Amino acid sequence: MSQVQILNLQQLDRGLPAITPAFGAAIAEAGAICLTDEAHVPGVILEIEGEFSTRFQLDWQPVTEQARRCWNDEEYTTEQAAYGIALLLILQLTDLTVIERSRKGTGFDYWLGNQDSNSMLPFQRMARLEVSGIRKGSRSQINARVKQKTEQTRASDIEGLPAYIIVVEFSRPISIVSAKQNPEGALLQ
Repeated sequence: MSQVQILNLQQLDRGLPAITPAFGAAIAEAGAICLTDEAHVPGVILEIEGEFSTRFQLDWQPVTEQARRCWNDEEYTTEQAAYGIALLLILQLTDLTVIERSRKGTGFDYWLGNQDSNSMLPFQRMARLEVSGIRKGSRSQINARVKQKTEQTRASDIEGLPAYIIVVEFSRPISIVSAKQNPEGALLQ
């Protein structure tokens, strides 16, 4: 059996094309809060299901009391934490990265483009990403959220680009990665 890869939330503080190092550090901290609040310790296994079937060992920095006070809004913290994990999963599971935050009303959260900086068009919009987080949910709640978020992306189907839907549930922890082809049926990379 192959060795489980490590997904270190602190890597987010390096930034990405559409994520500043400061925002990356913040969403990494939100992830640490959610995982710690669910009684997980660094090294816990994150199961990936859906379009991909794999596992990652999660790593994060210890949570401080100041961080707990900062991230006291559970719903907001869960959403931000899910962004962090989803962005790292996209980097690990595809050849895409986050290149731009989407505007409200588009039905998705981020534009994705090619990770290869040597590409002729590294910031070309190639796919959409919609993310959702659940602090503690049943399998049926997780599946319902995937379906809801998949439907939500219909608002931007006119763009003709495929979409990834990633739902992160923190109590198990598990992440469902769903890929939706564009209306013309183009396959995701």
